[in-house]
Amino acid sequence: MCVGKCTRIVGPCLLTLGMLSIVANILLLFPGWAWKYLADGHITKQAKAVPGIWGGGITVLLAATHITAVGWRCAGCSDCGTRRNAFLSVVLSKLALLGSAACFIMSGVGLTNGPLCLYNTSIHEHGHGPRWGYPFLDPNTGLTKNYLYDWSLWSTCLEPVGIVTWNVCLFSILLLISAAEMVLASLQIINGCFGCLCGFCDGK
Repeated sequence: MCVGKCTRIVGPCLLTLGMLSIVANILLLFPGWAWKYLADGHITKQAKAVPGIWGGGITVLLAATHITAVGWRCAGCSDCGTRRNAFLSVVLSKLALLGSAACFIMSGVGLTNGPLCLYNTSIHEHGHGPRWGYPFLDPNTGLTKNYLYDWSLWSTCLEPVGIVTWNVCLFSILLLISAAEMVLASLQIINGCFGCLCGFCDGK
């Protein structure tokens, strides 16, 4: 395996994925392109925790920036592939792996639990009527099926309009992005270990 070439591939890929993760999480904060739900605090807690920004975004971008810089500086096989740079890329890649793993877990929880939305509570519940909450976790709604497999349940949420589709799509995107980031970060950890032993430069 060519350590330098691998680094020049992994770095830009992580940069792209990190930026996409940040964009996806920002969109989760503005369901239906509206800002009022964020202002009112009516945002799903996993989205409000912004794992796509600090987990799949910033930590990954830190590693990706270093990996990309080192990889392209080594393209001409100058005196750049030091073991210090290789060790630093391993450390930052481990940080990226942890961040993307946290993003993956929180996105999975957000997808499983469903969105925070306005929905009608059961008529058997005291003080029934529309309220904000998590209908797919509320036993009083009488929903026994998994909403991810039964699209007819998505109309349970009254507001924001289309919030279920919005959350499912964006959390699914975050899951895919963070999974890809974990694979690439793991690859770079292995690649960086080889770099510690052999250096980065292609001609060495």
